[in-house]
Amino acid sequence: MRLLHIIATPRTGHSNTLRVSEAFIDNLRAVRDDVTVDVVDLYHHGLPDIVGDNIDAKYELMFAQPIDKSHGESWRQIETLIADFLAVDAYLISAPMWNFSIPYALKYYIDCIVQPGYLFRYNEMGQVVPMVNGKKMVCATSYGGDYSPGSPMHAYNFHEPYLRSIFGFVGVIDVEFISAQPMDITPDLREAATTAAIARAAALARSPGWAVPSARPDASASAV
Repeated sequence: MRLLHIIATPRTGHSNTLRVSEAFIDNLRAVRDDVTVDVVDLYHHGLPDIVGDNIDAKYELMFAQPIDKSHGESWRQIETLIADFLAVDAYLISAPMWNFSIPYALKYYIDCIVQPGYLFRYNEMGQVVPMVNGKKMVCATSYGGDYSPGSPMHAYNFHEPYLRSIFGFVGVIDVEFISAQPMDITPDLREAATTAAIARAAALARSPGWAVPSARPDASASAV
């Protein structure tokens, strides 16, 4: 399994969100011997500009026109980012809630890769056809308050609904959220929430949906 870890937190070693993600990866590797992890650290990865030639190329694609040659070199940066996204089997996103939604770096990354003809297309009736199908996604998140269903703050949670919507739009519908919350009330509550989220991450990685044993060569058959 090839996993793309999209990191949308700038705190690196101080990130509680990354503690949850790392628990998922560690436990997945413990039950599978075929796991490789590609990393896109959005705060240490230069993303292409969505202005100038690239915005012109985007509109050319939207109107089913070929990309002008003068835009080709710039657009190849977008295509490389998209190719890296499509090359994997599954996704892990590490993204804390910022102001009720996702960090700006993740939104910018999504704006780069969600392009017509690459992650989705329109059919002859103008309906959207997703092009990224059969892949799994885990989103490791952390919220300052309690945004769980039934809580007074739940209506302010635009983080999970947005990620489900945008990736569902392109065909990634098997999405699991592991949310550590509340994180900003007291240190005791923060550590308890993180510990609980780490336990959920470990359990998910070891669940039947993820812990599919990889094929191992038969030692007796290989001895000639």
